[in-house]
Amino acid sequence: MISRKDAWNLLCEFTGSDSLRKHGLAVEAAMRAYARVFGGEEELWGIVGLIHDFDYEQHPTPEEHPMVGARILEERGWPAEIIRAVRSHAQYLKVPRQSKLEQALFAVDELTGLIVAVALVRPSRDIRDVNIGSVTRKWKDRRFAAGVNRDDIEEGAADLGVPLKEHIGVVLEAMQAAAQELGLAGKPSAGGPRVA
Repeated sequence: MISRKDAWNLLCEFTGSDSLRKHGLAVEAAMRAYARVFGGEEELWGIVGLIHDFDYEQHPTPEEHPMVGARILEERGWPAEIIRAVRSHAQYLKVPRQSKLEQALFAVDELTGLIVAVALVRPSRDIRDVNIGSVTRKWKDRRFAAGVNRDDIEEGAADLGVPLKEHIGVVLEAMQAAAQELGLAGKPSAGGPRVA
């Protein structure tokens, strides 16, 4: 089995951008949370989340990402389950998402970006000051974080069988627990963390 250290080293080998590394960490946190929800193997799900975009910085086009990454994983002998999950998160590849692992990866990928954007516009820049309501309010403003594909998030939540607000809550809580690692642990408000 591939270790989390192997996954982190792979991400760092191909990704110099701090924001892309933190995206991998955010998706890892969300995937670990969903592994607990669905009884999946937490380490495996976390690794998939951490490395799903490892090739994106060097190969950002739909013609290359994530196919180049999948090929690198194959060449290095990574498990087929991980490679398939990486391929399945790209909607344009039309790889059917057959497992909860694959469905969760697709469902959390875009949502983590929206949640980060919501945290960064808070005066505290602290994700622990974000709640589900603040995410849903920003969700409705299509100009806010316009690059986030809200349709993909809705489709992903539906495929998982999780209501959208509950989905936002699972991902937000997972990211709040990783606030330091994500660089989103600014000065908390006097009221402390809020997740509802």
